[in-house]
Amino acid sequence: MNGSKAMIDGLADNLNQTKVPDGVQVVCGAPTAYLNYAKSKITNKSVHVAAQNCYKVGKGAFTGETAPEMLKDLDIDWVILGHSERRHVFGESDELIGEKVKHALEVGLNIIPCIGEKLDEREAGKTEEVVYNQMDHIAKNISDWSKVVIAYEPVWAIGTGKVATPDQAQEIHQKLRKWLSEKVSAEVAESVRILYGGSVNGKNCKDLAAKEDIDGFLVGGASLKPEFSDIINASN
Repeated sequence: MNGSKAMIDGLADNLNQTKVPDGVQVVCGAPTAYLNYAKSKITNKSVHVAAQNCYKVGKGAFTGETAPEMLKDLDIDWVILGHSERRHVFGESDELIGEKVKHALEVGLNIIPCIGEKLDEREAGKTEEVVYNQMDHIAKNISDWSKVVIAYEPVWAIGTGKVATPDQAQEIHQKLRKWLSEKVSAEVAESVRILYGGSVNGKNCKDLAAKEDIDGFLVGGASLKPEFSDIINASN
């Protein structure tokens, strides 16, 4: 929940001047109130605009919510679902996130569903149990894996300045790929992109990007700064 027209103007200017490498996709998640404004200001054809959330049905008595159909009506093709703040600040359940995934895909949106463990869960050795359970609720609602990009975001590393080491992040990404191979298919495990999110910045992005199973980033605070351009080019 950041932004103003003036802030978006500055971010858009930076993005419009950023050369996006071949094979790299950039999607910016703007607050719902600014989706159209952000879309009008970002003229770099390599940069798309995403919504940060949507609901599980097309219309109804759900004041304050946004339907996937509304996003499509605005020519928004991407949405982030199940971000840790939706889970832990607003109490969204695994079941609800799965329902959102199902409907967003039915409407034709590309989705970025998020998974990740809290600090107490990691310290209790429950990381795999937590992320596998979250993945199970997501995977059983996916009809088209080509429209899915998974984001692994350890909650203890979001906005805290703490960051999983490249080896820690790679370990979970590798295990997620193995889980996908066993529970979905080897083809999906190989093709689906898995992003890392959690205090990614211009300094640590290259070491993280060098890991085999880390396909990109879900960037938080650093996306509001000029260093976002460095992160976009982390794979170079």
